[in-house]
Amino acid sequence: MAKKTNKNERYPSHASLLWRLVKGSKRFFVTSILFAWFSSLLGLVNPRIISFAVDSVIGDAAPDLPGYLLPLAERLGGAEALRAHIGYIAVAVIAVAVLSSLASYIFRMMNARGQEVMLLETRDLLYGHILSLPLSWHNQNHTGDIIQRCTSDVDVIRAFVSEQLSALVRTLVQIILSVYFMLGISPRLTLIPLAFIPVIVLFSYFFHVRIEKSFEKVDAMEGQLSAVAQENLTGVRVVRAFGRENYERERFEKKNEEYTGLWDYLMKLLSLFWASGDALSGLQTLLILIIGARFALADTITTGGFIAFIAYSSMLAWPVRQLGRVISGMSRAGVSIDRIRYILNSEPEAETEAASPAPLSGDIVFDHVTFRYGQEDAPVLNDVSLTIREGKVTGILGSTGSGKSTLMYLLCRLYDLPKDGGQILVGGRALSTITRASVRSQVGIVLQEPYLFSRTLGENISMTDREADEQAIRDASRVAALDETVSRFTRGYETFVGERGVTLSGGQKQRTAIAQTLLRKTPIMILDDSLSAVDAQTDARIRRELDRQESSATRILISHRITTLMHADHIIVLDKGRLVEEGSHDELYAAGGLYRRICDMQSPEGA
Repeated sequence: MAKKTNKNERYPSHASLLWRLVKGSKRFFVTSILFAWFSSLLGLVNPRIISFAVDSVIGDAAPDLPGYLLPLAERLGGAEALRAHIGYIAVAVIAVAVLSSLASYIFRMMNARGQEVMLLETRDLLYGHILSLPLSWHNQNHTGDIIQRCTSDVDVIRAFVSEQLSALVRTLVQIILSVYFMLGISPRLTLIPLAFIPVIVLFSYFFHVRIEKSFEKVDAMEGQLSAVAQENLTGVRVVRAFGRENYERERFEKKNEEYTGLWDYLMKLLSLFWASGDALSGLQTLLILIIGARFALADTITTGGFIAFIAYSSMLAWPVRQLGRVISGMSRAGVSIDRIRYILNSEPEAETEAASPAPLSGDIVFDHVTFRYGQEDAPVLNDVSLTIREGKVTGILGSTGSGKSTLMYLLCRLYDLPKDGGQILVGGRALSTITRASVRSQVGIVLQEPYLFSRTLGENISMTDREADEQAIRDASRVAALDETVSRFTRGYETFVGERGVTLSGGQKQRTAIAQTLLRKTPIMILDDSLSAVDAQTDARIRRELDRQESSATRILISHRITTLMHADHIIVLDKGRLVEEGSHDELYAAGGLYRRICDMQSPEGA
């Protein structure tokens, strides 16, 4: 058996997913971080130059420069020469500032490039994985919520990696360098900012826990709000038809109020966090000014050193606050990563090692098939055994919920049977041993409510065969009784079809889907109540054309309309998930069972 993808084996932690997402763009982020370090280092040089100018150039104190700056000062003639050419100091400050700006530019450019590459690969990864997930997964998750995860949550992760994570590295470097320079000026005064660092970090962590829970609630509610909006926008015709505008508006407004309320609470929490942080930073600066001024007056530190220390303290205040911002940003990013992990850790459709492509030829046999959609649900099919003859037309009749469509979903391998659910055989071979791609390429299915894309009519029909020419499209449309209708459109097959085919009638959409399926020329063709929206005359015309065009294909007709099924070679009657009758129209009518009762209700004249 092929090894199945285990949820915990794919992305067991936040770090494993983050590494996967930045894998293709790490060179950009690494380069940006290196230049961020360089920019931070250069930004810390100017206060020392100013301190040197105040104490040793303007004043007469002994030069107190870092080892890497002393050789440069000596080449320029030392303090005496610089005193005569004070402009050199200004040039040095400007040069350092320009280099720092250049490094900052490269940092931002590489960072922007990295985040765009990461976004590209993340969206491709998510979209490809979502397409590989089984139909059961899509049935359990709202489309609006999936879209929200793939847009808003991906953007949150992008902001975290490109802004907050890189800022974290840059902040740590800046804190270390600032503390190093401050220690060189006054170890005693440095104790003040050092004492505040753990206080601010612990304070930020305290808020981090509460902010994380709030962001989790906000993201979940945003997904619900998106789902409500998506459902109403796609089903706007139904809403209008039943006069449900007020109800749906109130429903949306209620969700929107809940969403706004959660954001309002979160903003209050964040406001308290930042305001409290500002108070702590202000208190730190105030203490440094008071104590530092006393040290300067007592000649414990020089005037230039005090000026430089204040500059370093100001530089340190923001990185420490930034550390708090990063910690709070991690709250929301953690929630978004979890929501993305849920998608990527969901198991895609998997094939067994024994599965291989194979032609679908021969009789189709459902052998004691039992199936339920959920473990706690009642069986939709219960011990169903039947045979669909190759090359014949088989009709399936049954009330709503009798399992008709489920049979076809199983035949298309949109769902797989459980181990104790029987088996489906095609030409004597178990369907589970034939790859899904092979099965679906050979089974054409037309659903009762076909989905059309926002493209032209011709593009929708040719979706199943991109190489089809205009004549092939017309031939398929003629069999589906669509060509005559299209000829009355101003733009013919270039007519643009609105979202979900909204510009077409129900019958036109069904006939478009039939033409789409006919273009594939599959050996098995299923019409799942796909003639329900056409009149009886058009229904008969389509069936006659199908008899002439698709005589070699195995056709399965699912319908509630007796006239659609009565000419089938074999008719199967389902009731509450069980096979109750089968035979020809005449045989079933003569038996006087469920089929005859339905037939008499639809046609008082009976057979």
